[in-house]
Amino acid sequence: MADKKQKITYADAGVDVNRGYESVAKIKSHAQSTFNKNVLQGLGSFGGFYSLDGENGDVMVAGTDGVGTKLKYAFLSGKNDTVGIDCVAMCVNDIVCQGAKPLIFLDYIATGRIDPDTVADIVKGVADGCKMAGCALVGGETAEMPSMYSDGEYDLAGFSVGLVKREKIINGSTITPGNVLVGLASSGLHSNGFSLVRRLLGEDVNALSKDTSLGKPLLDVILTPTRIYVKNLLSLADKFDILGLANITGGGFIENIPRIFPEGVGCKIDINSFPRPDIFSLLAEKSGLSNNELYNTFNMGIGMVAAVKKEDADAFVNAANALGEKAYIIGETVKGAGVKL
Repeated sequence: MADKKQKITYADAGVDVNRGYESVAKIKSHAQSTFNKNVLQGLGSFGGFYSLDGENGDVMVAGTDGVGTKLKYAFLSGKNDTVGIDCVAMCVNDIVCQGAKPLIFLDYIATGRIDPDTVADIVKGVADGCKMAGCALVGGETAEMPSMYSDGEYDLAGFSVGLVKREKIINGSTITPGNVLVGLASSGLHSNGFSLVRRLLGEDVNALSKDTSLGKPLLDVILTPTRIYVKNLLSLADKFDILGLANITGGGFIENIPRIFPEGVGCKIDINSFPRPDIFSLLAEKSGLSNNELYNTFNMGIGMVAAVKKEDADAFVNAANALGEKAYIIGETVKGAGVKL
């Protein structure tokens, strides 16, 4: 366990987000060299767009992601039946941010030696996640790669495609200062920041299973799957003019919320407007990180943020709660840039 007086950052845990930014900058031109007239750019940042009918009609929205080092807790503990939900969630929650309904999903499992029971558990979780999202698991790949992974280890990633009418795309372009930000509660850690989580909480799954300081085994808290917001958000989009949606994944509030803002728009967030799950208080204590650093790494209790008009905010919150979400008015858009806590 880390000394709570010692500040430990994500970079200390081995993850340098600046390397990721540099990689994106270096590969962008390669990707763009493949584009044709049907690739729609500048419409949103949580999914890739491909028009099926020229300037009108349906637009495909695609997303891909993995589960990250949360997987280590799964294969160390032998609890492999929930990370598949995480894999689906990481993809479909991005797609729905653009207003698209996910239609299909494919998974990819890589391991040194295939264990049929483990693979079956993983794919059961993927299927469960697909049912929650209302999409079909239509295929995948299981790769046996001797000497690439240690015994019992595997990697898991996925890919999803959805559809949205061109006029129904949610992309944040109409967001202005004075709009309201509504946060939908997360189910916990989701699937981000786990290199730091492992550094702070350790990897002794037996000890984590016995630790009930948060009201149930800490291992169960850690492995709680990512909430899938798809069906409820699509229902809300039918009733309200949702101006923008931000999936709070890697980079937390600080990086993800501004992704939906036009130039010249920022936001103020009241971090006391929603409850902070105990797991984040524990990580804050052990890491010694500031609020800005915490909210730039973890979701801190909010997994999805919707921008709506001020006059719609209360009704949106009530409707979201009626669907089973836990919704809170967490802030507002302002002139400027970035996120102010």
